[in-house]
Amino acid sequence: MLALKIIFTLLGTAFALFGYFIFFRKKYSLINGFEADLKAGRKNEDYARRVGMTEFVLGIAILAAAAALIVFD
Repeated sequence: MLALKIIFTLLGTAFALFGYFIFFRKKYSLINGFEADLKAGRKNEDYARRVGMTEFVLGIAILAAAAALIVFD
C-alpha cells in the first residue's frame, strides 16, 4: 500500500506541474511536436490550453486520491 501512495503522489505532482507550466506559464514546448504543428497550422493555442488544463485537473484529482489514501489508510 505504501508503494501505491508514493506512486499516486509522484504521478499527481508530475501531472499537476506539467499542466501548470503548460496552461498558466504557456510553456508549450513541453508538448511533443507542438511548435512544429503550430507553425504548420495543424494545431493552435487552444489545443495547448486544453492539454494543459486536462493535465492540471488530472494531476489535482490524482493528488486528491493520494491524500485520501494517506488519510484513510
